Amino acid sequence: MPVSQVLQGELAISCHGVTKLFGLLTAVDNLTMEVPKGTLLGLLGPNGAGKTTLIRILLGLTRMSKGKAEVLGEPVPSKDILPHVGYMPQNLATYLDLTVEQNLSLFGKLQGMSGESLASRIDESLKRVALTERKKELVSHLSGGMQRRVSLAAAILPDPELLLLDEPTVGVDPELRAEFWEYFHQITGRGRTVLMTTHYMEEASQCDKVAMMHEGRMLAFDAPSVIKERTKAETMDAAFLRLVREKRKEQGVE
Repeated sequence: MPVSQVLQGELAISCHGVTKLFGLLTAVDNLTMEVPKGTLLGLLGPNGAGKTTLIRILLGLTRMSKGKAEVLGEPVPSKDILPHVGYMPQNLATYLDLTVEQNLSLFGKLQGMSGESLASRIDESLKRVALTERKKELVSHLSGGMQRRVSLAAAILPDPELLLLDEPTVGVDPELRAEFWEYFHQITGRGRTVLMTTHYMEEASQCDKVAMMHEGRMLAFDAPSVIKERTKAETMDAAFLRLVREKRKEQGVE
């Protein structure tokens, strides 16, 4: 399918009533959201909130039990969107017995890249994650944080229309984390879309919008400032806790 057809429309992601059941466990519960292109979206919540499951649904790696979803204008699941999506999983997604550069070269070739274009993108990606000096080293010789940076470099390598990043800043020092955020804002400024999960509530204040999830349910979906104002909270942590308590009261748990 032509790129122009795959990338049609103004929404990068559209979910309506998305639900995923694992036996008796509801991992994602009737989730609805629309994410315009050019948005930096933070997906917030503790472990088990359903964040990773939602990303896997959007990629077509996990089939939803109910609901509908579209990514870049295509109904999920769709192989047509994959060349236009960069994905960084929570777990390591690189080959330990290859060098940093060899990993990126392999991933680039699998995506149809070659020659000077691939070499240029590898250099740019390594520069973004501050690994240029380590490109000849085996991934197995790098620290855990550096290995995750290789995964991020692989995700941004093709300059995708949509980046799905699962905990991209875990194990990253504050200075480099700030550079990551600067880069995310740069690419959304030219129409790319970033969806990233994080445990760091205050980090999400830098997002255009945040989707707060708890036990598979969406607690809030709006700009950070709007959520804090609505909950009368000074921090995102406080806002999240108040939203959880409100939900529990509605359910009669508290």
